[in-house]
Amino acid sequence: MNHLSFHSITRWTGLTVLALALTGCVNLGKTVDAAGATSATVAEPESPPATATGPAVVQTVQATKPPSKSVIHTEPPADIWVRIRQGFAMPDLENDLVKDREDWYSSRPDYILRMTERSRKYLFHIVEELERRNMPTELALLPFIESAFNPEAVSSAKAAGMWQFMPATGKYFDLKQNIFRDERRGVIESTRAALDYLQKLHGMFGDWHLALAAYNWGEGSVGRALAKNKAAGLGLSYSDLSMPNETRYYVPKLQAVKNIISQPESFNARLPLIQNHPYFKSVNITRDIDVKLAANFAGISLNDFKALNPSMSRPVILAAGTPEILLPWDNADKFLKRLEEHANKPLASWTAWTVPKTMKVSEASKLVNMTEAELRSINPIPNGMQLKQGSTLLVARQGALDSDVTEHLADNAQLSFAPEVVLRRIMVKVLKGDTLVSLANRHDVTPTSIAAWNKLKMPVALKPGQSIAILVPTTSSSKGSKVTTKKNNTSKGAKQAPRANAVKKQSAKAKTPAR
Repeated sequence: MNHLSFHSITRWTGLTVLALALTGCVNLGKTVDAAGATSATVAEPESPPATATGPAVVQTVQATKPPSKSVIHTEPPADIWVRIRQGFAMPDLENDLVKDREDWYSSRPDYILRMTERSRKYLFHIVEELERRNMPTELALLPFIESAFNPEAVSSAKAAGMWQFMPATGKYFDLKQNIFRDERRGVIESTRAALDYLQKLHGMFGDWHLALAAYNWGEGSVGRALAKNKAAGLGLSYSDLSMPNETRYYVPKLQAVKNIISQPESFNARLPLIQNHPYFKSVNITRDIDVKLAANFAGISLNDFKALNPSMSRPVILAAGTPEILLPWDNADKFLKRLEEHANKPLASWTAWTVPKTMKVSEASKLVNMTEAELRSINPIPNGMQLKQGSTLLVARQGALDSDVTEHLADNAQLSFAPEVVLRRIMVKVLKGDTLVSLANRHDVTPTSIAAWNKLKMPVALKPGQSIAILVPTTSSSKGSKVTTKKNNTSKGAKQAPRANAVKKQSAKAKTPAR
């Protein structure tokens, strides 16, 4: 993947490009776009960020109209904002909703600064990909609308990442989602999928505004809205369609951001200086390595490492599933040097283990030589659940469990649960003609078990009216407050728990970050 190529820069031949390294990190916090709500719940910092060497560098750009496509550029732009403006190719949308969004953003200059500062890690790569595909550079601004450029953003509908992919759409565009990583959050993977999707939508509708509406609302919804307007003899443009409020504001919000990026000083906006140079570099790894160790080798904070590699949700990077990691441009060589120094030393504290049969967590913890508390702390196992056969757990590397994870497991690992089965003691009265065998068949247990529970010596003759204890399987809820008998066919006249022919599964609530 040639995502670090100077594809567009090298279009200006006969020039030598001075590569200016970027520094800086941004802390992520929380905010919500209250008016014309965004399609994601977006994290926001509490105050303007600072670079590694001091306060954030800010520029106020003079009012300039994007140059005509016929202009021949003699040198590459110095910063990414100029480059983005030069690639604007969508028709402008002009209506009251655009003005409304302009007013909303311009009344929040600190928000714009924080949002644009956060984009510095990702903008160069996105612009490179857009130019490589000959797509309008307005699309580089779309993550401002979707997630405020937060790759950790998760919407209430479970859309995740900068580009806000739903789980099913992510799978359609080959974004892997398992217990080890979620590529909907990955910088390179999600950008590739988003641009693939946008190209597909533009091919379907032949119009970028309609393509954007479909990205937000769904291609089927836009198609039906167009068919309805056509049948009624109405217009077929974005502004003509009847659509949900979120989609109605979607393109106006992008247009408002485009206008602000074009002339920031006209909207009381400041843009951070983001130079026209790659922020990150892709580095190959061939061995599993702990996330903390990788960040240490690169000489960066754990937060900065996760900002570039947000698809990884576990404390270990599996080389078979994630053969490349992203590092700040100036830190990549340092990482490779440290990695070479540790060529014969262990790099990972964790590995993957497949549950051989459905079992309780306590049983599994003994098999992997960990305490139940340790196993639960590293794996999201809800209370009241047991592990289903074939599930994959992250476990400590030791003894036989001391090898890198295979590609198949790294790509397909899932964790599933079944309600924990417990035994409940009931008392039944022996009826005339009852035997241990007939009682055992009635309650789905074995004669030997009944004899053991009641300390009876085999063979035994039961007497009518005799009380016999039987342990029947039940399922307890995750809250532990409700017990349901799994199977209990009672003897006539005996007061027993109600019969249950089926046991409902309870699934753990998992944060899935999804378009």
